[in-house]
Amino acid sequence: MLREQIAASLEQAFSKSGFAEPSVAQLRTACNVSLRTLYKHYPSKEAMIVAALEFRHQRYLTFLHHPSAITGVESVLHIFDRLEQWMQQYAPHGCLSMNAIAAFPDNLLINNAVKEHKKAVRQFLGQQSRREDLATAVFLLHEGVSSAWPVLGRNAVTTAQQTLRLLLKEHQ
Repeated sequence: MLREQIAASLEQAFSKSGFAEPSVAQLRTACNVSLRTLYKHYPSKEAMIVAALEFRHQRYLTFLHHPSAITGVESVLHIFDRLEQWMQQYAPHGCLSMNAIAAFPDNLLINNAVKEHKKAVRQFLGQQSRREDLATAVFLLHEGVSSAWPVLGRNAVTTAQQTLRLLLKEHQ
């Protein structure tokens, strides 16, 4: 339980301050634990970043999931509505995972955590759309919204949803 609470606090700290700025001492303060406890659970700053990314991954997929059993076009459109809410509330500066890669382009642990996250999101989008053959196209629209959000805001979502309707209609 404490490990998950620390991961949640790390996610919030990195989301707020980025990856370069917070020192381990600042992260310890954000987690409200001793330095020894922080290092016991996450022995390096890179491990702390991976923990934050993995915690955020689970939170994000839970956030996207529709409570009813709808799938197909309506489900995917709903996911993009939820993506808009996520960007407004939790990621106004873009995707935390992509920001982590930008900050640590050569770190294998961080890169693997991001790749696993993106792979799972792609699979989730394919399952929800019931169009595994279009999973990559839907994923690219998802990633485009995440990347363009700081510049385009809501327009990124509405354009992606219009494109989704055309794409899914064309491939029926």
